[in-house]
Amino acid sequence: MYNIGNDIVDLNVAKTQSNWQRKGFLEKQFTMYEQNEILNADNPFLKVWLFWSMKEAAYKCYMQQHKKRFFAPKKFLCKIVSTTKGNVILEDEIFYINYIISDTYIYAVATKKNDVKMVSNSFFVEKNTALTKIINTKLLSYFSEDIQLKKNRLGIPYLFKKDKKLPISISKTHHGNYGAFAFSL
Repeated sequence: MYNIGNDIVDLNVAKTQSNWQRKGFLEKQFTMYEQNEILNADNPFLKVWLFWSMKEAAYKCYMQQHKKRFFAPKKFLCKIVSTTKGNVILEDEIFYINYIISDTYIYAVATKKNDVKMVSNSFFVEKNTALTKIINTKLLSYFSEDIQLKKNRLGIPYLFKKDKKLPISISKTHHGNYGAFAFSL
């Protein structure tokens, strides 16, 4: 089993609910390298939210391993490797990122292993639905009926069977009209 993290950004919601161009936003969230990449990108808006989703996915992966919460997005350095892959570096750790950029969302999955393909399932969620219930129902349909999804005190999700924690790393995310989960065996 290896740790996994994921994050999704609904681009339509990001356009209306967040102003990445406001004074101080880039400086608080991104390293100088990332700020330069954003400001020189063909589409700075997409680069902001790609880097954000990469950082969030890496953070979730880190949390599973170290069980420590903190908020320091500038400690995570994002680098793009290809049109679907990137790396996030935090001190001496590297997180390998697989990502998808569509017309309406950005989805990133982080692992600590470089040879892992995107082992995840994504799905569209209609507005005005019980998002967590949908995520849990769709996720748990991959497993037997006696599997439960529980979170620890830090909010890290785990799968249990008859109150015994299973050796499966799992991450779930939602934003706007989208929800997704990723798991590794």
